[in-house]
Amino acid sequence: MEAKNFAVWDYVVFAALFIISSGIGVFFAIKERKKATSREFLVGGRQMSFGPVALSLTASFMSAVTVLGAPSEVYRFGASFLLFFIAYTFVIIFTSELFLPVFYRSGITSTYEYLQLRFNKSVRYAATVIYIVQTILYTGVVVYAPALALNQVTGFDLWGSVFATGIVCTFYCTLGGLKAVVWTDAFQMVVMIVGFLTVLIQGSAHAGGLHNVLEQSTNGSRLNIFDFDVDPLRRHTFWTISVGGTFTWLGIYGVNQSTIQRCISCKTEKHAKLALYFNLLGLWIILVCAVFSGLIMYSHFKDCDPWTSGIISAPDQLMPYFVMEIFSTMPGLPGLFVACAFSGTLSTVAASINALATVTFEDFVKTCFPHLSDKLSTWISLLFGVMCTSMAVAASLMGGVVQAALSIHGMCGGPMLGLFSLGIVFPFVNWKGALGGLTIGITLSFWVAIGAFIYPAPASKTWPLPLSIDQCVLSNVTESVPSVLSSRPAIADMWYSLSYLYYSAVGCLGCIAAGIIISFLTGHQSGKDIKPLLIRPVCNLFCFWSKKYKTLCWCGVQHDSGAEQENVENGRDWKQGAESVFQNGLGGESLVHVPGYDPKDKSYNSMVLEKITHF
Repeated sequence: MEAKNFAVWDYVVFAALFIISSGIGVFFAIKERKKATSREFLVGGRQMSFGPVALSLTASFMSAVTVLGAPSEVYRFGASFLLFFIAYTFVIIFTSELFLPVFYRSGITSTYEYLQLRFNKSVRYAATVIYIVQTILYTGVVVYAPALALNQVTGFDLWGSVFATGIVCTFYCTLGGLKAVVWTDAFQMVVMIVGFLTVLIQGSAHAGGLHNVLEQSTNGSRLNIFDFDVDPLRRHTFWTISVGGTFTWLGIYGVNQSTIQRCISCKTEKHAKLALYFNLLGLWIILVCAVFSGLIMYSHFKDCDPWTSGIISAPDQLMPYFVMEIFSTMPGLPGLFVACAFSGTLSTVAASINALATVTFEDFVKTCFPHLSDKLSTWISLLFGVMCTSMAVAASLMGGVVQAALSIHGMCGGPMLGLFSLGIVFPFVNWKGALGGLTIGITLSFWVAIGAFIYPAPASKTWPLPLSIDQCVLSNVTESVPSVLSSRPAIADMWYSLSYLYYSAVGCLGCIAAGIIISFLTGHQSGKDIKPLLIRPVCNLFCFWSKKYKTLCWCGVQHDSGAEQENVENGRDWKQGAESVFQNGLGGESLVHVPGYDPKDKSYNSMVLEKITHF
């Protein structure tokens, strides 16, 4: 395939993105240089407002995989992808009302601190290790995948873009901490929206207007959105997307360190919730832009599919190839789209590096070496930046690693969602149940996913909609024929053929079921030993009509609102014992997290920290 190269103005626009992103890191490094504590660096001093945090959340989870992959998905499989708006809605509601209040009020910096407070160190370390491995792998792929697609379509240098991305992200994360990440993400979110809008406007103009796009998409069966088939083996139906998509996104969103770290950086709990709900609006906008981009792309290529005809070698290259086609006479605009795609990459990689630095510093370094300098957190960011960029090199040698890494994201996220659900929703679950449930959840989700890699699902469940090459100049047509395996075990056509969106649900539900059973077999946890702030009493929703049944469902946890608020307002240390004190190593001082409640605002403020000097 002949690559269409960038013009000078394309490079100017693209370079501007990297320069501005780096500049934000330098700005916050200079502005906050006198506040060089891990609290300032890792959670922005808990003084962020909801606006930039909402933009940052949206940008972080709408990576280049979304910018390049979602339109391609719609182009090949139809607009049913739009149903993810249901999954996003449920994810935001569950995150803001179930998980966020517990994390925010407990005053933690790493979500895995919660697991130690609720269970013990073993559970915390097991979850942290899984998260670190999962995130490094995923981040490497997020860096490599768009670089490969853009290289093969635009002639943009592959390793130049990989290392530029890694260096810039590491640079502004290491210098500016979370504030730099959040404000850079906000800027990159704007770039992503502008990039999408230019494609939508120019693409629909090429297609003869939006009416023509919708008409041609309807004729090509791309607008058959609602398919209520309950078969869990079908790749995308209403149920797999709305139910399976909710589990998948909640696993990598609701209890994800990157999300929670941003939310707890807000000045109040109300700001944190507003950030999530405004972020939902951003998710919807990006989703609609991606779906319409896919439909416009189908309208443009309906008579000559560049993937089937061999013009491009992978579906992920459809979007950049389309952009180079429609903007061929408009220098600078291809560069804007490349900036749009790499904005997604930069924001995701930056979020990952910052979150990895946080969990490593909080969960390993501070617990083992409590008196080390806080400036070590910046060096940890540098280390993970190098590791994530190096993983991109490894990704180039691993073949179809994109789908594998995205599946691993879901495979790890599901059991982690189950683990946090056990701690927050089920007060009787003990640490043995939590650890056993996590192990079984990971085993189940990896079993089904690895089985699916070895024995791919039948073509009837996953084959794309018809694509035409009638008007192509046939030079290198590749016949897309489903692979036929000579011998397949019976389990391959059932268990291994499960839709990839259900991997997270399998891991989550397996973890919860196993955790509950193991806890009862080994002696359940006494509710009196658990502080109320660590549990979310969801049973109150179902037993609102009877205080007796509500109290029974509390399993001994003292959810008496008066006592709990008094405990909060008096600033008493709500976690007794050595495990409650997380030492920060600030010149021989430690910080005890004390949740602060504002009775006027009826919201929890950023944590009041009581300094205790060790003599």
